[in-house]
Amino acid sequence: MMPRALLVYAHPCEESFVAALHRATVETLAQAGWEVDDCDLYAEGFDPVLTAEERRNYHNTAINTAPVQGYVDRLRAADALVLVFPVWNFGYPAMLKGFFDRVFLPGVSFSLTPEGVRGCLRNIRKLAAITTYGATPMRAFLAGDPPRKLIKRAVWGATRPDKVRYLALHDMNRAPPARREAYIARVRIEMARF
Repeated sequence: MMPRALLVYAHPCEESFVAALHRATVETLAQAGWEVDDCDLYAEGFDPVLTAEERRNYHNTAINTAPVQGYVDRLRAADALVLVFPVWNFGYPAMLKGFFDRVFLPGVSFSLTPEGVRGCLRNIRKLAAITTYGATPMRAFLAGDPPRKLIKRAVWGATRPDKVRYLALHDMNRAPPARREAYIARVRIEMARF
């Protein structure tokens, strides 16, 4: 049986550079022998808004997954989680933030125990983030680089994978075509080895 990668993609424009990264990632993972569950949040019409009722039921693990059960099932069926997104205003796009808010629930991605918070997504053995920044590496560093920290700390803590990759193209608005192509080539190499 082929290993399964849940690829969560968050960008509204199919002509964007991030869309090109998405296509390259899907292609390369499939060629490397992964079954790719391509979760395009915009194309699927995912609603990122956590409702009042969802918040009230947030800690009730008997019913909290009901509004997003399909996404929870896809996450639990995956051996790898790959995120493809742009960094906007030093954070995730609202669509991706909403995915984490609504799908990474108590009983799904973590549990509260007397000893503290415990990650639950032990099925995820590999984790990758493929992203672009308008900022330079220094500006991202000075801002604290929240997306990198959230992937390498919070998402990592929920999954505890054997392998983590965080691939970023900084200063992308000023990146010439050759630099963008080199980044796509790097993504392909990393995903072929993933």
